[in-house]
Amino acid sequence: MKDYAIQIVDSEDDGVLMDLKIDVVKDATGLITSGLVVGNTLQQNKALLLLIHPNDLKDNPTIGVGIEDLLLSSDLLEYRHKIREQFARDGLKITKLDLYSLDKINIEAHYE
Repeated sequence: MKDYAIQIVDSEDDGVLMDLKIDVVKDATGLITSGLVVGNTLQQNKALLLLIHPNDLKDNPTIGVGIEDLLLSSDLLEYRHKIREQFARDGLKITKLDLYSLDKINIEAHYE
């Protein structure tokens, strides 16, 4: 399952954005029994694919959209193609991709 893994801190959590999400659980003697939060990661996987640039990931140097570069470009069509290509490489099937202005971006996708 590609959408179930260790979670990262998002805008709804306390902590440093994009850091590992940690919820320390201790037993009766005070020993830590668990800490890393594991759960559904579909939304964070989509966000990470959009944020990272090619060559950012050592083990997969060809993946990443680098969406922040879109701010310096006016070619939304190019980025729609990049998003479709990169999501497909990760096994995500896009059912809706609205990127016709920078004011509103909506991407609905799921793992096949």
